[in-house]
Amino acid sequence: METAMGAAISLFETAAALRVPRTRFAPVKTTDDLLGIWSDAYVLTDDFRIVQNPARTLPTIDIVLDRRYFKFVSQLGERFPEGPPSLLHCASLRVDGDVRFGKDISCRGNVHISATAAQPLTIKDSTTLTV
Repeated sequence: METAMGAAISLFETAAALRVPRTRFAPVKTTDDLLGIWSDAYVLTDDFRIVQNPARTLPTIDIVLDRRYFKFVSQLGERFPEGPPSLLHCASLRVDGDVRFGKDISCRGNVHISATAAQPLTIKDSTTLTV
């Protein structure tokens, strides 16, 4: 997409590019990124920037969601119908297989969930996942 935009811009004589530092935006290229931004690991500031939650003491969270079940935003919505889990105290989250999340789920540390059964694995409401 970025290459196509660059090629398109070159066709306009008065076109210009504006370089925006990473501190001014939070890139969202996959549903992995979207889940992180959607969670409490990030906050929206008064000047409309999305930044890491100041209460978070860990580095940027590493999220890996199974592409078979979490590739599209609609799939993310189906598997997190009550909203995202709390990721404030989560260093990494990896989800393999078809996993569905209830409400008030909290992840702490390095969480790896693997669903291998033919039926989806459901994480029940108010569960804390820790490793």
